[in-house]
This record gives sequence, structure tokens and C-alpha cells, in this order.
Amino acid sequence: MTGIKYAWSALGGDPTLPARVTTVTRAGTLPAHLPVQRLARACVGVCALAAAELGARRTGAAEVPGVRVDDGAVATAFTSERHLLVDGRAPVQFAPLSRFWRAADGWVRTHANYPHHRARLLGALGLPGDAAPEEAAARIAGRTALEVEEAVYAAGGLAVALRSPKEWAAHEQAVEVAARPLIERGRLDAAHARVLPPLDAGVSPLLPAAGLRVLDLTRVLAGPVATRTLGQLGADVLRLDAPWLPELPDQHADTGIGKRSATLDLTTDRAAFEELLAAADVVVTGYRPGALDRFGLSPEALAERRPGLVVAQVSAWGAYGPWGGRRGFDSLVQVATGIAEIEGSAERPGTLPAQALDHGTGYLLAAGVLRALTEQSYDGGSRFVRLALARTARWLTEEVEPGSGTGEPHRGPDAWLAETDSSLGRLRYARPPVSFAGGPADWARPPVPWGSSPARWA
Repeated sequence: MTGIKYAWSALGGDPTLPARVTTVTRAGTLPAHLPVQRLARACVGVCALAAAELGARRTGAAEVPGVRVDDGAVATAFTSERHLLVDGRAPVQFAPLSRFWRAADGWVRTHANYPHHRARLLGALGLPGDAAPEEAAARIAGRTALEVEEAVYAAGGLAVALRSPKEWAAHEQAVEVAARPLIERGRLDAAHARVLPPLDAGVSPLLPAAGLRVLDLTRVLAGPVATRTLGQLGADVLRLDAPWLPELPDQHADTGIGKRSATLDLTTDRAAFEELLAAADVVVTGYRPGALDRFGLSPEALAERRPGLVVAQVSAWGAYGPWGGRRGFDSLVQVATGIAEIEGSAERPGTLPAQALDHGTGYLLAAGVLRALTEQSYDGGSRFVRLALARTARWLTEEVEPGSGTGEPHRGPDAWLAETDSSLGRLRYARPPVSFAGGPADWARPPVPWGSSPARWA
């Protein structure tokens, strides 16, 4: 329970409530050198507890209901993208140029799943857009890892040199990350919140976010996991993307469950966005820090136009320090922070058994939103919640209590998978891991095709 208590304290929760959480521990889930399963259990546990707390507040219950965290369900959810099937087809996880490369003095990892990131990577290496991986390997092998990192970053691409835990600890960005709490949270003003009304008699208390409107301006993967979770808990989630930045179809199928999806050009359709904002309860953003500020989407600017809003933000490296404006993904944060060396070696880097930084941060972000809504119901005020994958990485590597998995045997993910028909095809997906004493929550809606919904509330 130590991890759950720590994360719940970071959320500002009542210290007596973690006693409402029961866990089913299982051996053999998410095996790793680092305590990945304990981190995953804690992230889902506090998210479920925050949901139960909000549900109790909205139903007028005298007691927060108990929540149940099963390691098997958690492990399946943390690897949801690996279990997804669309009409029987398994998705491609990483593009050919998203991988480890041997540099002149070590290793570097790149991320090029999106076409524009691939183009920037190849441009930084002086290669044409149709270059083969072998050509990229030859160019990288002739440079140091840090030279590749800086050249690709300068071109707007994504590459990170492998660092040891000691090297990362001495990095200025790591020092900045270590100085922050796991979850940054607070008030933006003294405005009265638009408190959510009590749940209707016909609405299950297992859907504590029913009636909540969430604007989802996130991309891969932590932000979409957070908003998927809010949709699972009953919220009306509308994802907005720029028309020129299409989402990867398989990724959308996994993280778009329970949402609607629309395209909106913030440079020309500001009136439409302002209309959506005026009726929103929550805005979640997942772009690199500052990228949306020019559109008036900083937490302060949003709260000024829509008092009582909850604004949640997630980034790779944090909104501070020398890397505060850099792009990043889970795989790159693992490499920079020393996790890849811990899970492998300096000679042969490894990876975590899941994109645990993304999924864990996503559940913490959803928990932060739910707790902010509960706090608003007592004290009002616009609120912000801010997390970073690099801070979650520090928690995993330095603060989560170590220990191997014990308990009941893990018999695989089948018990926590489900199937449904959707406009994308027949989907097999991971069931949500959040469950309460009264039974599990489930997805309110299957995903719709990317960008196919109108940019307005239902």
C-alpha cells in the first residue's frame, strides 16, 4: 500500500481513504528489474479511489465505496495497445525508424512513428525521405550519441542518447524534475466552480464523471489514456486534433474508446473552440509545454475565459528546465533517465515490459482531474493539474518500494479482454482496470473514426 499512499498524498487526498483500497497481487505480471507492477498498481489504485470519492460526493453517500485493484487487470490495461485487434489484425507498435541505434560511442533511440517525425529525423541525418533503415544506421554510427540527439532535436525530430542513472541524475533537467512533486496541482483563481450536479437517479454511481464535458487536446499516449479513463467513468470526451496532424489509426482505436473525435483548426476556427470551451468542465492538453499558449490555451488564459475550469497538462520532460520545450515519448524518457540501462546494460539497453511511464502518468492525470472536481465541490476555484513522464520515471527508479511480484499466479490477459463491434471494425480491447465494490465500470462508447465527429457537444 505504500505506493498508493504516496500517490494519494501527492493528490492531496484524505490520508484515511487508502484503507478503502483492496489489492489482488499476482506473480509474474509486468516482470522487470524495476518495480513496474507496484507503480502500475498504485497509479490505477489512486485513480479508482479518486473516482469513488467523486461518486460518493455526487450521490451524497456517507462513505466512499471500496475499490479493488487486480494486478492482472492492471497489467493488461498497461499493455492495452499490444492486445488490441481490429478485425483480427494486430497493430504495428513501432515504425522501422523508431528503435535503438548504435552510435560511435554508445546508443541512441529515435521515435519516428509519425510521418513528420520521420521526415525530420532523416533530414537531420542528411538523408532523403525514402531512405532505408540501413542508410540511417550508417549515418548514426559515424556520430556520437549526443551529436545525433542535438542534430535531430534541432530539426524538430526525436532522438535521445542513452544515459546511465548517474549521468541523468547530474543532468540539469533531472535536477529540475527532482525538485518538483510527483503531481503539480493548485488553484488558478478564486472563482466559483460550476459544481457538477448530483447524479441522476438512473445513473450508476460507478460512473462518477457522468455529465462531465472534457475537451481532449492530447496525443500519444499518456494524455489519451487519461481522457479514455474519464470517458470510461462516464464523461463526454471530445478529442480535438488539427486537420493536418492525423492520428495513427491503430493508436486511435486503442485510446479513442469511449470518446468522440473531431478536427478543428485553432488558427481559423476559434469561434467554434470558444463555444466548446464555454460549456466544458475540463480541458486536458498533451502537447509540449508552451506549444498551445499562442492560441490562448495556457491554464491561466483558459480559466480567465471559462472560470471554474479544471486544466490538466502532461508532457514528457516537464514544463521547466533546459528540456522543458522538447518533444518526447515514453521510449525516449526511458533512455534518457537510465531506465534502459537498468533494464539492460550500457552495452545492450533494454526496455520496460510496458510503456509504463505513459500509462502510469495517464492514470495519475485522470486521478488529478477527479480530485480537482471533488475539491471544487467544496472550495470552488479554477484548478490545474500537471504531470511529466520524467517525474514518473523518477518515482519508478528512486521512490517506489522495490520487491518482486508475489501472490496468485497470473494466467494471462484473457480474463480482462473484451470484444465489441464499432465503426472501425470488430475490436478486441483491454477492459478498464478501475473497479469498485459494486462491480466494474465499463466503456460507455466504442471509438469512432478519427476526426469524424462534429466539433460540438452532443
